[in-house]
Amino acid sequence: MRGVSAVVGALLEAWQEVRVHRTRVLLSLVGVAVAVCSLTTVVALGAIVQQANQELSERQSGRPASLSVSAYRTDGGTLAPEAMDAAWSDVVERYDISYATRVVQTTQSVPFRDGIVQVPTQAVDQPFGEMHRVRMAEGDWFTERDVQQLAPRLIVNEIFYDRMGRPPLETHPMVALGGQGLPNAASGIPSGGVRAVVVGVTPSATWEIEPSMYMLGSQLQAMQAAAAGERGDAAAAPSDPYGGGGPVIPSYEMWVPPEIADQLTEVVKRDLRAALGTGVEVTADRRDWATYGDDPFLVTKMVVIGIAVLVLLLGALGLVNIALVTVKQRVREIGIRRSFGATASRVFFAVMLESVVATVVAGAAGVTVSILVVQSPAVRELIGQGMVTDFPPFPVDAAVTGLVAATAVGAIAGLLPALVAVRVKVIDAIRY
Repeated sequence: MRGVSAVVGALLEAWQEVRVHRTRVLLSLVGVAVAVCSLTTVVALGAIVQQANQELSERQSGRPASLSVSAYRTDGGTLAPEAMDAAWSDVVERYDISYATRVVQTTQSVPFRDGIVQVPTQAVDQPFGEMHRVRMAEGDWFTERDVQQLAPRLIVNEIFYDRMGRPPLETHPMVALGGQGLPNAASGIPSGGVRAVVVGVTPSATWEIEPSMYMLGSQLQAMQAAAAGERGDAAAAPSDPYGGGGPVIPSYEMWVPPEIADQLTEVVKRDLRAALGTGVEVTADRRDWATYGDDPFLVTKMVVIGIAVLVLLLGALGLVNIALVTVKQRVREIGIRRSFGATASRVFFAVMLESVVATVVAGAAGVTVSILVVQSPAVRELIGQGMVTDFPPFPVDAAVTGLVAATAVGAIAGLLPALVAVRVKVIDAIRY
């Protein structure tokens, strides 16, 4: 109890000294509060920047752990798409993989009011949206109900949507795929080709200047098979299910738990080789950002830490200077306290705790301001640039870092003045 009472008494004494010298202390702590606010803000924004980088990477290569699977014949022949699709479906079902998709890069002729455009198209399966963090500006990603529809469903980018005239999605706007007709002036419904319904819109990045879209792979397959039948080329339809100038083997992706990714990679390759027969080579590897041995965001973290340390050192330097000046001005006061029996240790901790208590208060104020700044919608939009959908909450470690840094700065800044105060002799202090 005596130890606790001593600590509490020292803290109360330090707080009273801070109040007595509040004007001088306030001026010295402005820099500390700014430094702690800057430190906490930099650490917190670093977490948001890292999240933005991760999401951008996951939109390109998938979430950890994403396996990319492909197959080809070693004798130079062509692998039948139907055989690969069947083998892939068996593997997905056998190992109960919830997130798996085929991806086909193709183009579709789309008539706009200003002419027909070859629109880059990704034909995918429904899980692709979750696997690649596809963001929606309007509408929703493909659902299981969309998969069952006869009319193809489309998700277009904003450039495509603008060229359509931005009709409300509730009206089920339609476009013609592969047709040469233009939209009817009265009804707005396009003529010719295959009619498809737009069900969603994805935001366009600042560098995008051309329309693009997603559609379901099964609907593209049915559409191309029907087109081949209409041309009287029914025999070719089964061997050309994805359209184009010959059989097209899509790429295959699955999203699995990282802890079993390596084991599952070997199992998938083994099962696909067995299903496809001899003369077929199967490759499977990870391409997501987490597959690299080194932290891909290490440079970002080091830059953030470097800036934070520099800001903190500048704040600590200013506080040390002011604390030394303050002790020099309090030599007489310290000498009188020593003459009344104050021990060296009591004087040492009293002077040090003055800095610690003051910097902790300043640190708390700086952390509070940092939270308000980082959590503001304007700052998040500025930092995220529309690329972050899962904004992390304010990092607790950033707030703790700010408070710990404030305490450390106070201890370091108070150490030298405290040593100076202990060395003050009573007789010299009285003569001062």
